[in-house]
Amino acid sequence: MEKSKKSESKMHKSDDLFFDMFENSAMGMLVIEVETEKFQFANKSFLNCFGYTKDEIIGKTSFEIDLVTSEFREKMLLQLETNEVVNNIEIVLKDKRGEQFWFLASVQTILYQDKKCSLSSFINISKSKKNEAELVIANKKLAFQYEEKEKRANELLIANKELKLQNKHKVQRAAELVIANKELKFQTGEKQDRADELVIANKELLYQTGEKQDRADELVIADIELAFQNDEKEKRVIENKELEDYSNSLKLASQYSLSLIEASRDPLFAISSKGQITDVNEATVQATDVSKAELIGSNFIDYFTDSAKAKESYKEVFSKGFIADFPLTIKDHKLTDVLFNGSIYKSEDGKVIGAVLVARDITEQKILERQLTEAKIFAELATSIAEEAKIIAETATQKAEEAVKSKQQFLSNMSHEIRTPMNAIIGFTKVVLKTELTAKQKEYLTAIKMSGDALIVLINDILDLAKVDAGKMTFEKTPFKLNLSIKAMLHLFETKIQEKNLTLITNYDATIPEVLVGDPVRLHQIILNLLSNAIKFTNKGKITVSVKLVNENEENVTIKFSVADTGIGIKNTKIEKVFENFQQATSGTSRIFGGTGLGLAIVKQLVEGQKGTIEVQSELNKGSVFSFTLDFKKTNAEAVLEPEILDLNTDVKDIKILVVEDMELNQLLMKTLLDDFGFECEIASNGKIAIEKLKEKTFDIVLMDLQMPEMNGFEATEYIRKRMKLALPIIALTADVTTVDVARCRDVGMNDYISKPVDERLLYSKLIGIIKKPVMIIEKKMDGDTKTEKVRYVDMSYLLKLTKSNPKLMTEIITLYLKQTPPLVSTMKKSFSDKDWDLLGSTVHKMIPSFAIMGINPEITEVAMKIQEFARRLELSKDLDKLILQLENVCTQACVELELELINLNEPTNEKR
Repeated sequence: MEKSKKSESKMHKSDDLFFDMFENSAMGMLVIEVETEKFQFANKSFLNCFGYTKDEIIGKTSFEIDLVTSEFREKMLLQLETNEVVNNIEIVLKDKRGEQFWFLASVQTILYQDKKCSLSSFINISKSKKNEAELVIANKKLAFQYEEKEKRANELLIANKELKLQNKHKVQRAAELVIANKELKFQTGEKQDRADELVIANKELLYQTGEKQDRADELVIADIELAFQNDEKEKRVIENKELEDYSNSLKLASQYSLSLIEASRDPLFAISSKGQITDVNEATVQATDVSKAELIGSNFIDYFTDSAKAKESYKEVFSKGFIADFPLTIKDHKLTDVLFNGSIYKSEDGKVIGAVLVARDITEQKILERQLTEAKIFAELATSIAEEAKIIAETATQKAEEAVKSKQQFLSNMSHEIRTPMNAIIGFTKVVLKTELTAKQKEYLTAIKMSGDALIVLINDILDLAKVDAGKMTFEKTPFKLNLSIKAMLHLFETKIQEKNLTLITNYDATIPEVLVGDPVRLHQIILNLLSNAIKFTNKGKITVSVKLVNENEENVTIKFSVADTGIGIKNTKIEKVFENFQQATSGTSRIFGGTGLGLAIVKQLVEGQKGTIEVQSELNKGSVFSFTLDFKKTNAEAVLEPEILDLNTDVKDIKILVVEDMELNQLLMKTLLDDFGFECEIASNGKIAIEKLKEKTFDIVLMDLQMPEMNGFEATEYIRKRMKLALPIIALTADVTTVDVARCRDVGMNDYISKPVDERLLYSKLIGIIKKPVMIIEKKMDGDTKTEKVRYVDMSYLLKLTKSNPKLMTEIITLYLKQTPPLVSTMKKSFSDKDWDLLGSTVHKMIPSFAIMGINPEITEVAMKIQEFARRLELSKDLDKLILQLENVCTQACVELELELINLNEPTNEKR
């Protein structure tokens, strides 16, 4: 037994160095028994990396320690079954806290303490992975910045095209910017290529690392085989079986440790406390290009570029007991950058014998970091260039927008300046044509009127085109009856078609829903242009208008409209150009047939502005077919009735109208027209005078010109609405019918507008329509007293159209309203008193549909909807009290007026009896 202890002590002393080298290796080492899958051994690098102690891990299985992924475990078991070496597996492992790291792992089978075990080595490659990821992200960011810059450059090109005719210098600057951007794109491509080369180089480095690891594993296996042979020799010398087993295991561990050290691809130095090298591995010989015999006994600091820093490293090891990631540069032919890790090792009695330092080559990481830094610098440079390009683009865009605004303002002003005198010319021409004239006078005046009408068409075309170009063309979403709309429009051309002896054929698909949602005005404009062209270029034959349902689903319908003629046709070479501005089929078209060449261009813009398509088919001397397709929404709502053009009715009397107009010629024209209508008229030459007249007298309607000195129409209307609190109707007289002006008219409180030159029948229809429209009770202060004017709450015009003036049907509808309304009003008041909000909401909801039928002011519908909203929110307030009272008063007054209407309806019947 004593002999065994002496032998054991001797073996410990000889193997301490190898165990310490294995224990302090920079690679994480883990030994797992195959049969039980328990952890048998783990060195310091492994434990420090994963945050475990030996007590926490030794004897545990991979199921108890959440460390090894299922993927790695499957590869490890496969290796154990086939006894093959698995090298360079890139895996993600978790430490004790659950944080994940990337590792390059190798697995092989060994015998450890007479047990079949797997030896796994781990090298942390998280930093390399992170550098790769950062490099990829930097390149993606660079590519994204380029895409943004390229997109902005394209926008700059578009903006500069708008300014091309105004500022040639800016166009040239835009071209230079495009060239600069292409150069930047080329540089960016080169950076991307360099990044790809770095990725390939990194993969090649990993492959070479794998080759070295394979060689190291082969050396380990060879050493283990040699250890087995040495064991056999020892068995014959040692007589004691117990000592023999123990000695074999120690020698196996010793040889195993030595194999690991020699197989390591990282340079390893064993040094004394004075800095002398006591042992090295083969990797150190290769790194320094000095033989092992020359290295042993030499000074550690002699092999590094910075001797003072190298001395600092080993002193730190002996003072702290360890060192981690200490940077040094090996003085070889390529000056290899390394990070040193290591610790001291001691004798049995605890005395420090020396230290083991292991170097890890980080040259590739340094290259990657440097290239990543360069990439970031170039990315910042690209960003700076892109920012400069953005500033230039924004400046150009701003100038382009200003140019568009200037053009729009110019067209608006020109429209006003041209339309104002044209209003007087055409207006007075119509007035004179109504008087007694000689044949020659009538012929000359008719020629003047036709010329004026042609000039207005030209002005309208130019303004429509300007609105489209400026993006100001808007499209309404109004319920309308397509069939009636098409019929009414075709009716306008009956006279022209009869004059030319043409036949008009209409094909309308009966499966099209009756009411659709769209813009009937723009649809009319499209078809009117196409039909006008067809009539203009057709001298004999027929014109066919077709409306066909192409597609239908639950929400939308797609309809194809076509206008076919048997006219002169279009040459094949000219078909593609007919939709361009100022283009006509031939150079003589304008001379022979007239026109501006804008009609089809506007049609195309109107169709495509509503996301439709338009096409043309034509054959010379045989005719043309223009067709377009539009989508419309389906609806169950009632169609909005278009204003009816009424004939003059001198029975309408006692209408007082204030005309606010600054030009004397237009003042005279408006007075002449209103006198013909039988209306009273007063003139105010600007907004200030109009306000003074409204303070002194009462008027039924104000016709307000927009462009006037002192105070224009917008300012005057705003004053009347906000300061004077007057609700009388105001109709704008505008020579500029751009979208901007129309929207502004509505914003300041105008009820409607009519464009100059004024169509007398349209003016009359609008005036009568507003006069008949029910208005709320208006209170005005006159000379300190409050005067209340009661105005009708019921307008029978809609009911007349709905029933086609059938007195019997009208009587039934009015009687039904009078029967149901009083009980609903009583229920509304009671539910409000009882705070029964559900009943209040449902009762008011039942009242709303009848308001439109009886022509009650739409403002009352808004009052009812506000009451519903209060009921829905379960709110009680003073506002709700007022709204209930207001709705009750309106319904009561409406019933009184409807009872009188019933008497009037039944009077003829009573007379007959």
